[in-house]
Amino acid sequence: MGLYHRILVPTDGSAEGERAVSHAVDLAEVHGSTVHALYVINTANFAGLPMESSWEGIDEMLRRDAEKAIAEVARIAEDRGVPIETAVVEGTPSREIVRYAEREGCDLVVMGTHGRGGIDRLLLGSVAEKVVRGSNVPVMTVRVGPERAGEAD
Repeated sequence: MGLYHRILVPTDGSAEGERAVSHAVDLAEVHGSTVHALYVINTANFAGLPMESSWEGIDEMLRRDAEKAIAEVARIAEDRGVPIETAVVEGTPSREIVRYAEREGCDLVVMGTHGRGGIDRLLLGSVAEKVVRGSNVPVMTVRVGPERAGEAD
């Protein structure tokens, strides 16, 4: 068995994020590891909404998105013969990623980062950066999106 036994890959379901998923699955294949796919429904984004019956519709939509994203990671792993475990949780993404990694005994977190810098990072924050700073589990970040500014088609 290899260095890593349990590799966590948080996913947001984006096409760009598949690059991080591919890295996690590649590592799992080499190390004989299990991939843990995690989707965090960011409930902080909806804290200011009035709590009406409309919340049920939003909740259902968010859960469908989560299940679709998790199913895609599972498909990629299964196509490569890599064991997969999946989870959907609610909360603040960075906090829930760190909690899951530690609770499940993950050896590595592999996650995408958009490589924002300067004012964008200051204003928007970075889930990846918060995970790197808050995690006792090693974190590998994979730049997603255009390789360099100006290379997007």
